[in-house]
Amino acid sequence: MTSTITLAEALAAGTVVLDGGMSNQLESAGHDLSDELWSARLLAEQPEAVTEAHLAYFRAGADVAITASYQATFEGFAKRGIARERAAELMALSVESAREAARRARVPRPLWVAASAGPYGAMLADGSEYRGRYGLSVDELERFHRPRLEVLAAAGPDVLALETVPDADEAAALLRAVRGLGVPAWLTYSVAGDRTRAGQPLEEAFALAAEADEVIAVGVNCCAPQDVDGAAATAARVTGKPVVVYPNSGETWDAEARAWTGRSTFTVGQVKGWQQAGARLVGGCCRVGPDGVAGIARALETA
Repeated sequence: MTSTITLAEALAAGTVVLDGGMSNQLESAGHDLSDELWSARLLAEQPEAVTEAHLAYFRAGADVAITASYQATFEGFAKRGIARERAAELMALSVESAREAARRARVPRPLWVAASAGPYGAMLADGSEYRGRYGLSVDELERFHRPRLEVLAAAGPDVLALETVPDADEAAALLRAVRGLGVPAWLTYSVAGDRTRAGQPLEEAFALAAEADEVIAVGVNCCAPQDVDGAAATAARVTGKPVVVYPNSGETWDAEARAWTGRSTFTVGQVKGWQQAGARLVGGCCRVGPDGVAGIARALETA
């Protein structure tokens, strides 16, 4: 069912389960995501596939669906000849697809929709979302993000997911870009150890969100599971806000080969530690599927 309480209220009361990786769920259903638009391409070509992916996660125990708009930008769609008006429709459709999945799920618990806004580097599709430092100013990055955030906010999600942010400068731009939209947000960095991917100390990076009224949770995503504990504790201490964590499986993305390498290090045994460190929104990112989310849900039930 759709939620009768806000996500912020739910976080104040306990822990909420996020979904897992959209891309791996679509690939497991047989969809080719080798295109630069990644899962956003299916919004134009096979939106039902996106709804089905969300539904699989809701049925696995997720309380929050993160939309397939991570790589949905006006610039990225324009490269494929998709006009601005149609691009805006597709971004709005990403929210509606998740809402439709929530309706179909027919579960007794509250469900929420988080509209994903990935970093500038995701639009470039060259792996730079794992590096940051694009050579753009905070003002330029704010001008890039604001138009699509306006479209996503107008579609009526419960929260905006400002996710996989590699750089504190981009976080500053995103925090400016969400002001006045009337929709709360969470902010998650992609990290390596105790620093952002661009190399800034996490204490400084998280501090940017401490006084942002729009931000209801702060944390990390699309990182190695072993980086979560320290980052979660730092986020909680620096911001005083609920912490959000959804790491990858532990495998490594090879941007040139556009493939995952290595082995999974994600286990549901790590979940309680993350919760003890302050995590109140817990899920998985790339390569964590419905089975992984079901395990997270079970672990949190017994925590």
